[in-house]
Amino acid sequence: QVQFVESGGGLVQPGGSLRLSCAASGSIFSIYAMGWYRQAPGKQRELVARILSGGSTNYADSVKGRFTISRDNAKNTMYLQMNSLKPEDTGVYYCNEPFSPGPWGQGTQVTVSS
Repeated sequence: QVQFVESGGGLVQPGGSLRLSCAASGSIFSIYAMGWYRQAPGKQRELVARILSGGSTNYADSVKGRFTISRDNAKNTMYLQMNSLKPEDTGVYYCNEPFSPGPWGQGTQVTVSS
């Protein structure tokens, strides 16, 4: 099963932007759905964005209009462009397959604070 490594997190001020990357250990061409998850402090992990192999996307209401998910099958990488960040976006971000989750990676920490 494909494994994922997340990167690109950091400390950013409210209103700032970050771009997260999710590198796969193998080909993602045949993976139907991939998603970005967020686990805020003291809360359960939640799916914030999902992209299907055909390119269609879905977002949680809390990030709609601010986050953009994309995938590059040639590079076996998925991305999450996060704009207009808010303190409530703080958390550890993970990537995985929503319909067939594999092992969870280490995630990448995003902290939005002034």
